[in-house]
Amino acid sequence: MYQKQFEIRWSDVDANAHLANSAYTNFMSHARMSFFDDYGFSMTEITKQNLGPVVFYEHMYYFKESFLGTPITVTIEVDGLSEDGMFFQFSHNFYNDKGIHLAHCEMLGAWIDLRERRLTALPDALLAKAHQFPKSEIYKTLTKDDTRKYGKKPQNLSL
Repeated sequence: MYQKQFEIRWSDVDANAHLANSAYTNFMSHARMSFFDDYGFSMTEITKQNLGPVVFYEHMYYFKESFLGTPITVTIEVDGLSEDGMFFQFSHNFYNDKGIHLAHCEMLGAWIDLRERRLTALPDALLAKAHQFPKSEIYKTLTKDDTRKYGKKPQNLSL
């Protein structure tokens, strides 16, 4: 399991004086980029490969409040990876300095070719590095079907 520690700053709290939902997203994003960097997916490397990570969804579940000045730890485990490395699924957990579980997030993402603006498989060298990611107990090989929670894209709704 990968983990990164943060301190909750003034700009991370909302009008209720607890960690804002947008701050959870920012901490997860920062932790993911640190994770990728530590596993050989540095900004320099992915830029050289013309790749960028994209998020399809982040589903948050909140359990306990967290407050200004409190250290929090964000963990990452890989729940899935497609055979070609195009798709990845992560679990994030948030803990305070006493080890209390604050929140959980399920996240699905993919890699995009920055020139073509299309989803793309990982090059072989990065795919080999992706196979070294720490895997969760529920890890599975992802397929394109796993990227559609309801089996289809949402339809335009007239309001």
